[in-house]
Amino acid sequence: MCGKNFTDSGDANQILRVGAGRTSGLLMERFITIGQLSKRTGVAVSAIRFYEEKGLLAPLRTSGNQRRFLRSDIRRVSFILIAQKLGLGLSEIEKQLAELPDGRNPSLADWQKISRSMREEIDDKIRLLNRTRNQLDQCIGCGCLSLEKCRLYNKDDKLGLKGPGPRAVLD
Repeated sequence: MCGKNFTDSGDANQILRVGAGRTSGLLMERFITIGQLSKRTGVAVSAIRFYEEKGLLAPLRTSGNQRRFLRSDIRRVSFILIAQKLGLGLSEIEKQLAELPDGRNPSLADWQKISRSMREEIDDKIRLLNRTRNQLDQCIGCGCLSLEKCRLYNKDDKLGLKGPGPRAVLD
């Protein structure tokens, strides 16, 4: 869908012109400009263009080559923001967004499918965050042996036998 004109998208019947250069209310409710998307999501226009370039968003184009996004793209951009905060890379985000339909608002079932597929990964991250929060002021098993608790819980760096890094947090 990336770079399609309105007339190529099957939505030509949605395009109603009212006077010179003004679009109908129906079109304005369904589609938004890149500026409107930026304002509503707090994401810079340049970042939205980057997401488009990476295939995360697929705006339609007007006959004047202006981008028009579905209102549901607000949720897509919001999903990208949340996924990035969770530490997902763009390739993983792209994989998840590829499950959503093109050219229509994703339904609750569409979003639930993504939620289910990500739930285990999110739960793993939550467990790691909790372990880190609970362990950070104690021995994390990194081998430094600098804290008194390190000498107790990781005597002679026994945890180093399990591999590199902070074993008390990662295992």
